[in-house]
Amino acid sequence: MTPRLRLSPEAVGSGMTSQRVRDRLVDRLREVGIGDERVLNAVRVVPRHLFIDEALASRAYEDTALPIGHGQTISQPWVVARMTEAVLQVAPRTVLEVGTGSGYQAAILAAVGLEVFTVERIGDLLRQARKRLRQLGMNVRSKHDDGRIGWPEHGPYDAIVVTAAAPALVDALIEQLAVGGRLVAPVGGPGGQMLLQLTRQADGIVQEELAPVSFVPLLSGMLD
Repeated sequence: MTPRLRLSPEAVGSGMTSQRVRDRLVDRLREVGIGDERVLNAVRVVPRHLFIDEALASRAYEDTALPIGHGQTISQPWVVARMTEAVLQVAPRTVLEVGTGSGYQAAILAAVGLEVFTVERIGDLLRQARKRLRQLGMNVRSKHDDGRIGWPEHGPYDAIVVTAAAPALVDALIEQLAVGGRLVAPVGGPGGQMLLQLTRQADGIVQEELAPVSFVPLLSGMLD
């Protein structure tokens, strides 16, 4: 089902932010292995150019990460799609995102029909993300806090998506994952990160490697 968003003329886009350019990005994602049509439809309709600085809008539909300030980035579309596709395999209803950043990953998760809870440690980024999500009519619950501790009040979650890399999987987040749920997170240091998929079963945890990736580090504490 194609999500219904509230699209202003700015969100609809034109030229290098037009629907035609978005469709080309979807074609590229399909070519490199993204097969879940729910994810591809979300990428097709969510206007990524709204989640970056206007000066970079012409690059919004390139399959690359882009800076969003505060030393952070909006993830490469393939990575966003792959992480979303991985958690959808367990048919989740709720998802916790650690690291709201621009808000784009949260928007994609909401667009595929999930109830999204997202935590961001940098207050300025969170305020911008909230504004963008409201403009699109997306009901995403967000919190300014240290993402490493998650958001236990609303757990356990059917899925957890971590958008920054830690040296190892964070125990506090694993504890907030429901039985049958899946956590997807990058693990490792600069130049040596792997996207891991962890599935919690009744008799233990199954961990798999998905792909080498490059993310900003998962840091503790909070910034305004």
